[in-house]
Amino acid sequence: MSVSDTATPAAVRVAIVGATGAVGTELRRLLDERDVPIDGDPVFLASERSAGSRLPWKDRDVEVQAISAAAFDGIDIAIFSAGGDRSKEWGPVAAAAGAVVIDNSSAWRMDADVPLVVSEVNPEAVARRPRGIVANPNCTTMVLMVAAKPLHDALGLTDVVATSYQAAGGAGMSGITELLEQAEKFLQQPEDLQTDGASAEARVSAESFSKALAFNVLAHCGSFADARYTDEEWKLVNESRKILNLPALRMSPTCVRVPVVVGHAINARLTFTQPVQRAAAMEALAAAPGLIVEDGIGKDGEPLAYPTPLASAGRDEVFVGRIREDLGDPYSLNLFVVGDNLLKGAALNAVQIAELIVAERT
Repeated sequence: MSVSDTATPAAVRVAIVGATGAVGTELRRLLDERDVPIDGDPVFLASERSAGSRLPWKDRDVEVQAISAAAFDGIDIAIFSAGGDRSKEWGPVAAAAGAVVIDNSSAWRMDADVPLVVSEVNPEAVARRPRGIVANPNCTTMVLMVAAKPLHDALGLTDVVATSYQAAGGAGMSGITELLEQAEKFLQQPEDLQTDGASAEARVSAESFSKALAFNVLAHCGSFADARYTDEEWKLVNESRKILNLPALRMSPTCVRVPVVVGHAINARLTFTQPVQRAAAMEALAAAPGLIVEDGIGKDGEPLAYPTPLASAGRDEVFVGRIREDLGDPYSLNLFVVGDNLLKGAALNAVQIAELIVAERT
């Protein structure tokens, strides 16, 4: 539900830090389309390199400013999507100026004084923000939580085994560009993809990713950290525990990069405190906000239905399918969840958090 669906709230002054980036573009579009009540033009902030350029807003263009302390004067909500270093440096500055900071980086997610919020899962956490900062979860965690929370409420979640299939767009526009350029180069000698894959893989440069991503799958997503798990995998562990308020939740993550432009997918095995029946799980999922069930096996006239990352691109909702009882454990359920990592995984949730903050002012 957008702010326009509720009682008329007071208009707010909004700043977007990182307004020129891929997520910043979606933030601008969503703030407009969802009719968030903004007082005047939003303030678009970016690096010195982008300062002076102009970005569209409604029927006009607004000049981009360089980030500075003065830029946050009078701002009520500052949405950051410009990387962890800028968030660490400028987030407290914006908060000290009186703005509520909504941060899309990993800088503040595990800070005990910063709520980590998925709007459909734990919206009540927004109100507890002693630092004046609210964190947006990692895009993979975000997508999974929309499906996991209603099942946890119904059945009591204890364990998660999750394998993510993360799009090139998770690395930003540079990742998308690299994927498309590699694909074009591979298609100039497509026979190598069948007869000499190692040479084909070595022939293209890999900068955003560890190896060639086009026509490939990389069993490595992020940077390696503790216990030979990557930071992407640790985000899935730690953020899920915080969002669900389950510090003892047992998590077994594997994060994989796949040649998809936009749209993350997660195959998850969820284990609960009580035996699982598919019908009860389906009922809980069907009633969950922001979630669409696509689950059909194509028998007896029923259409074959399951979600795909490609079909999720450009959609606000999270999708779930392949919902089935586990063959070896009556307490477990398997499912496949997908969502647009730039929308629900980043920009949309940030705007939904902004709407929750605006609603406080009614």
